[in-house]
Amino acid sequence: MEHAPFPSWPDVAPRLIAVAAGRAPADMVIRDGIWINVHSREALPNHSIAITAGRIAFVGPDASHCIGPDTQIVEANGRYMIPGLCDAHMHIESGMLTPAEFARAVIPHGTTSMFTDPHEIANVLGLNGVRMMHDEALMQPVNIFTQMPSCAPSAPGLETTGYEITAEDVAEAMTWPGIIGLGEMMNFPGVSNADPKMLAEIAATQRAGKTVGGHYASPDLGPDFAAYVAGGPADDHEGTCEADSIARVRQGMRSMMRLGSAWYDVESQITAVTEKGLDPRSFILCTDDCHSGTLVNDGHMNRVVRHAIGCGCDPLVALQMATINTATHFGLEREIGSITPGRRADVILSSDLTELPIELVIARGRIVAENGSITVDCPHYDWPDTARNTVHLGHALTEEDFEIKAPEGANRVRANVIGVVENQAPTKALKAELPVANGLVEGERDTCQIALVERHRATGGVTNAFVSGFGYHGRMAMASTVAHDSHHMIVVGTDRAQMALAANRLAEVGGGITIFRDGEELALVELPIAGLMSDSPATEVAAKAQALVEAMQACGCQLNNAYMQHSLLALVVIPELRISDLGLVDVRTFQKIDLLEPLA
Repeated sequence: MEHAPFPSWPDVAPRLIAVAAGRAPADMVIRDGIWINVHSREALPNHSIAITAGRIAFVGPDASHCIGPDTQIVEANGRYMIPGLCDAHMHIESGMLTPAEFARAVIPHGTTSMFTDPHEIANVLGLNGVRMMHDEALMQPVNIFTQMPSCAPSAPGLETTGYEITAEDVAEAMTWPGIIGLGEMMNFPGVSNADPKMLAEIAATQRAGKTVGGHYASPDLGPDFAAYVAGGPADDHEGTCEADSIARVRQGMRSMMRLGSAWYDVESQITAVTEKGLDPRSFILCTDDCHSGTLVNDGHMNRVVRHAIGCGCDPLVALQMATINTATHFGLEREIGSITPGRRADVILSSDLTELPIELVIARGRIVAENGSITVDCPHYDWPDTARNTVHLGHALTEEDFEIKAPEGANRVRANVIGVVENQAPTKALKAELPVANGLVEGERDTCQIALVERHRATGGVTNAFVSGFGYHGRMAMASTVAHDSHHMIVVGTDRAQMALAANRLAEVGGGITIFRDGEELALVELPIAGLMSDSPATEVAAKAQALVEAMQACGCQLNNAYMQHSLLALVVIPELRISDLGLVDVRTFQKIDLLEPLA
């Protein structure tokens, strides 16, 4: 499906020039506001903006020469005129929404440009899935740029995905109109060790003149990090402390600092700017992962900017980090990211530069949201049945599928246990002594079972292990077909029968998230598209997601955004310990390890 691209600057230059010179009327004039100029880092009062053909033609103290009888006048009334906000790194699928419904959710929050990496759907549906996301993205009234996923699987040899992305896939995608670059290069050991496949993907991107996204999830800032940077990734969002941020910027990377639903990595890194005084133009704000509840209740990039300001960042600097810095990084400084002539007319009106209430949103020269309500349509792609029927278990699961057999004669065992860390992507590699009953290893106290259920090829495979940190109690289980990045099915529970119920329920509905207790389903979020997304409105999905949160709490879990922790337990590129369809993976060494160890 092809879509007409937004008219280029050269296409409309004669009209822009005519309006700016006063020889032709503008389509719209925003009158008498405070111009937030992110190029000069100034707030300039008593300015107006003239817009034509979806682009800015003129910005100055007086735009009366651009006004004709049919020009739409928008009165700023002394409010701040801010460039539309850009999310530099994100996964639409994490919102549990399709691109159309994600756009509908974030437009009222002032987000007018997104740089999305659909590697979640790539793991399930391959290049076809990426194309579907790309095509729906191009249908939207705001700018959604797609990064071609780089790592499916994220760690070859340690997981099995529904599809694999090849260097040939990357080269093909680079010819598509909405592809802006290569998605996060998560296989950082592959780059550091000059893996030919990873370097071929990077080379295809660089030959196309596009940006290579980074993902260096290691605290090691020595030669391996230097080798990774030398391989070509241009940014990184996996930093968690000031030293990470400084190291990336010093090596010529952009430091992307994220505030998502569960990632709180801005406060610990922005001190590189606010206290150390580094040049802020190399720092960028992003969300990475935001679920629908955050979008509906708390906001999107406006939330990130407010948070950065709350962490001591100058408001104008924080806005640069969410506008012009992002645009410049992706080679789009002449298209988006500022309120200056020729750029797409993406403008926010706000009465407060610190709290950032989003009172009016203009995208591509038309009003798209006002006072929190969207005013335009966000068209849907016609998702085919192949995208809607993706949960294939092979057979109905029973509690026997979740049994962990102990060594013969043992009454206690030592197990390697995944330890959940609140508000962070990394886990801890823990060890626990666990009891044995009737020849089976049982969870104890805060240690419960986790299973990775294969769902792409109907193999019937189930990998069992243990996880701690959720605080669950009673007879319960939670299952999700959102299981970064391979997106099989993760089931966590205190009772094997409940685990089987939850897994079979998701096969029945075509994917999503469910939680069972004592044989009763407490909550269900249906995600029929690839087992990852819903094409229902964000408010509906958010309400079901909130019911899920409440059900998790009723089962004893008090962690902030614990669902995000659950969904990442199979992400075999972030330390320390993860589960995959091939076994338990120690990400510190990128080796599979045994679940059980002999007691000393």
